[in-house]
Amino acid sequence: MAQRIKLRLAGKEYELPAETPEMEQMVRTAAEQINGILAGFDERFHDARMEDKLVFAAVQLGVGKLLAEKHLSLLNEDIAQLGSQLEAYLESS
Repeated sequence: MAQRIKLRLAGKEYELPAETPEMEQMVRTAAEQINGILAGFDERFHDARMEDKLVFAAVQLGVGKLLAEKHLSLLNEDIAQLGSQLEAYLESS
């Protein structure tokens, strides 16, 4: 059964589910990252509305996710290539 945890995001409190202690830690870490990003935007864009800062944060996090996915894909290609090379080496020995 999911545990309910309370988080403060963008100055507002939310109650969210966390299935496991690991998931709870990830949700809390994500909230800290979001609040950190928003704090940075508060310094640079102090007159911007919170919803605009949230959009900027979403774009920043989305780009980060896409970059991580691209990096993971390249690593998987490298692993597959190394596996093929190892297999060819073992067959030739």
